Amino acid sequence: MNFKMILSIIAIALVAFLGYGFYQANKLTNIHIQKTVTVKGSQQEVFDMVKYLENFPKWSPFLAADPGQKYEVKGTDGTVGAQYHWDGNGGKDLGYQEIVKIDELNYVGMRCDIQKPFVAKPTFEYTFDKGANGITVTQDFKVESPLVDSFFMWLFGAKKEMGDMNQKGLDLLKTAVES
Repeated sequence: MNFKMILSIIAIALVAFLGYGFYQANKLTNIHIQKTVTVKGSQQEVFDMVKYLENFPKWSPFLAADPGQKYEVKGTDGTVGAQYHWDGNGGKDLGYQEIVKIDELNYVGMRCDIQKPFVAKPTFEYTFDKGANGITVTQDFKVESPLVDSFFMWLFGAKKEMGDMNQKGLDLLKTAVES
């Protein structure tokens, strides 16, 4: 094979890869992940574990992954406007989450403002349903991303990692309440 043919094959393969990648990335511009866990405890106890941001270190999957993370609660904890600020991985992770809506014993809505390692503004919505086996906590996670960011999320399997991290958080929530 001559040099031009090799370059042509590489160029075609690269265009095909990028085309397929951006096609897949287009599906990741709006990510919605829903996870659930059933916790044995009172509805008040489970609800308060989420509503009061001072409790988040007890079930934060991010703090479990980075125990040296610095955090601070600002505002009146357990009310709309309260914020949980974090600074982790030696300054490489930075942001905060803020309570934006509360329906006592039923719902907590939060939005995040992530500044590092990337910029994003995901939302978390928690609902609490009493059942025969305990309180079922449902977490709805949503994030929108530009196409280029979505390409890299596809490339590195970020949606699966997000889902795994969210489930780990709910599992830690269960452990925190039940222990």
